[in-house]
Amino acid sequence: MVFAPDTEVALRTAVNLINSAANGEEKLATPEDLDRFLEQEGFSGSRTRDADELASVHALRTELARLWTADEDAAVEGVNRLLREAQALPQLLKHDHWDWHLHATTREAPLAHRMGTEAAMALADVIRSKEMDRMLVCAADDCDAVLLDLSRNRSKRYCDTGNCANRAHVAAYRARRASGE
Repeated sequence: MVFAPDTEVALRTAVNLINSAANGEEKLATPEDLDRFLEQEGFSGSRTRDADELASVHALRTELARLWTADEDAAVEGVNRLLREAQALPQLLKHDHWDWHLHATTREAPLAHRMGTEAAMALADVIRSKEMDRMLVCAADDCDAVLLDLSRNRSKRYCDTGNCANRAHVAAYRARRASGE
């Protein structure tokens, strides 16, 4: 384990949120799509389930995508801005199936603030640990999805949004076969 369990969950949720618009495909087009996403990610708390909430999550997604590929100074600036805008106040909480973990907003805070704060706190751990090189963009030429490399040997290069790794391996195999024939 590289990070605390709740940090890894928040980072994976950030990856999944960013990748919900990867490769020109919009997977959060409606409030119902957002409902399914939040259920899949185990994200609880108050909701308005309206177009404004969806738009704020889209704006957060854009900001997180920018932070994912930012240098350390820009990432720190973005993380601090997300925490400031949400008026973050870290505290230990226990809810649903989770044991004690950190939250920095109330369950009643706007969804985008709660999501942004969770991501910002996780990114703060990544920055403090000097592990930003684990935040990657898929190595496939035709993919702009992001990934989080939590492998021991830092070998993950392809996203989980499709078959990027498989396509790359098949292409490399075919190229090896073609050069040998």
